[in-house]
Amino acid sequence: MSSAADVSAPQEIVTPVRVRLDLAYDGAAYHGWAAQPGLRTVEGALREGLATLIRREVPVVVAGRTDSGVHARGQVVHFDLSAEEWAGLSRGRDIAPQDALLRRIAGVLARQEGAVVVRAARRVPPAFDARFSALSRSYSYRIVDDDAQRDPLSRGHTVWHRRGLDVTLMDAEAALVTGLHDFASFCRPRETGTTVRELQDFRIRRDADGVIIAELTADAFCHHMVRALVGACLEVGEGRRAPGWLVERLGRRSWDAEVRLAPPHGLVLEAVSYPPDDQLAARAALTRALRDAPSAGGTPGQT
Repeated sequence: MSSAADVSAPQEIVTPVRVRLDLAYDGAAYHGWAAQPGLRTVEGALREGLATLIRREVPVVVAGRTDSGVHARGQVVHFDLSAEEWAGLSRGRDIAPQDALLRRIAGVLARQEGAVVVRAARRVPPAFDARFSALSRSYSYRIVDDDAQRDPLSRGHTVWHRRGLDVTLMDAEAALVTGLHDFASFCRPRETGTTVRELQDFRIRRDADGVIIAELTADAFCHHMVRALVGACLEVGEGRRAPGWLVERLGRRSWDAEVRLAPPHGLVLEAVSYPPDDQLAARAALTRALRDAPSAGGTPGQT
């Protein structure tokens, strides 16, 4: 991430003001969420914008990292400012700091040509944690399986599948793996943390235009979990795998060569939900405890 030469290093904030941003972005314009040297990323663009406004590096915490090519409509981040920095956003004008922040960050991010947009900015309780306070994340995935329905204007966020798909079979497969399970066979392995997740909702349907839409909600998703689940459903829907394939894979509890990842550009992070303010601290504490549980454990984790 590049930044202005006069931006100072991160500093300790004695009396922090916690700020929440809700943002959307076109994943095709970035190499994923996480800042990487020499690459254009969503986090890099956002932190550069904040550094321009605050005149120092501002670390951010995100609700869920997205892979290269994955989009978002409802991403959430938080960061901390000093009371002086928060008040200074208004520049002495008769405008609330959150409104000033929203206007000014929009101006700074204009150089991204609309690829990332901050939809809302507000002060939140100190207990709010964009990652650990979350109750659930919701994703959608769009697919077209009929050549006549291919729309060049939507190809950046809709996968064009070459074979016809049986949506009824796909939806039945999705229903079979909802609930609390160890999704190790649908999660790219990592050394720490659990692969147990509560898949709260997973359904697949055609909309009025014939576009296939998969909708998934879970307490959290492991690395590549959504794309692996959708990819397995695609195999059943096109007849390459027999019904029951997802349950069979679920029982293996191991990532292997038969994992098929759906392309990233059809995936959108739609929303992140949080509890009421008085439950934020308890939720964050619970999630941290579950995140540290062993992979063979029986409780949902956090990615």
